[in-house]
Order: sequence, then C-alpha cells, then structure tokens
Amino acid sequence: MPHLDRLESVEMAARHVALLRAVNLGKRNKVPMAELRRVFEDAGYDSVQTYIQSGNVVFEHAAPDAAALEAAVADAFGVRTTIVLRTARQMRKLAGAHPFGEDTSQSFVAFLAGKPAKPALRALSELDVTPDRWELIGPDVAMHFPNGYAGARLSAAVLEKQLGVQATARNWRTVGRLVDLL
Repeated sequence: MPHLDRLESVEMAARHVALLRAVNLGKRNKVPMAELRRVFEDAGYDSVQTYIQSGNVVFEHAAPDAAALEAAVADAFGVRTTIVLRTARQMRKLAGAHPFGEDTSQSFVAFLAGKPAKPALRALSELDVTPDRWELIGPDVAMHFPNGYAGARLSAAVLEKQLGVQATARNWRTVGRLVDLL
C-alpha cells in the first residue's frame, strides 16, 4: 500500500540541522526563511522548521545531501552558500559539552564544513588568541570570547584560514534553541 511506504520512510527519517553559511548579512545573500522552508520541502525534506534569520533549518530526512541543498538554495535565491549538516545526536552532544563553565553568554560554535587536517589543528593550537579559548567538540569548534564576539581574536574567518575548511558560527543560545527544536 502506498501510504505504508510513506510511513516507513518517515520512520526511517532522522532529525537534522542545516546551518547555512553567510546568509542574510545586511543586504547581501538574502534568503527569506519562509521560502527556505519551501525549498527544503520541495526537495523532499519533512517537518521543516527555521530558526531566526541566520539560516538555521531543522528537518527530518533519512539521508540529507548538503550539495543538493546548496544547489537548490542557489537556484531559488541566487545565493551560493555552504550548508553544514549535523544530526540531532551531534547537536545534543555538543550542547551538553560546553567546556567553558556555566556562563554561555560569550560562547560560540564554529560548525566546520569538513574535517581539518591534523597539522592544521596543531597550527591552530599554537596560535596565540588569548584571552579567547577554543576546544574541538566532535566535528565542531567551541569558542569562548570573554571580550565579546566583536572583540574576538579567534573568529570563524580565522578558523577557516587556519584549518583550511569553511565554517559557520552560531552563539551558544542558538545551539541550545536548535537542540530544543530537535
């Protein structure tokens, strides 16, 4: 029966988060969230939700494809972006592993689009970014900026340059909210 096939595919689908890099920054790379939800739905993704305007999408799918989603976003909006995918499990693990004490107000996460080479990680560890701190948690980099994001010496751009992979940053509050939506 066709409806049983649909039920089985939904049961096999897992919750994920898609994090779009560098969208809705001022007047550049405009991606309206309601339309972004439609793009995901048209691509076959279920239970699609967005959170704030910075390109955070929570959805269900058995095997999401970042490259296909990037192409769909480019087609729909004329915006070339990198999409970083994380499973619900990865997000929960990250949220539960805040390494910088109880206060998360100055904490951020750089979600890496690829795995950095070990020599690049070593070079990053030798970089003096004091008073900022960072720690690799799974595939992502948790960062603490005691002087705030604007005064940070270690930013997503610095990470990208040092590690040789693209990244998109979110504050810890956003990470927690995405986990709540999962």
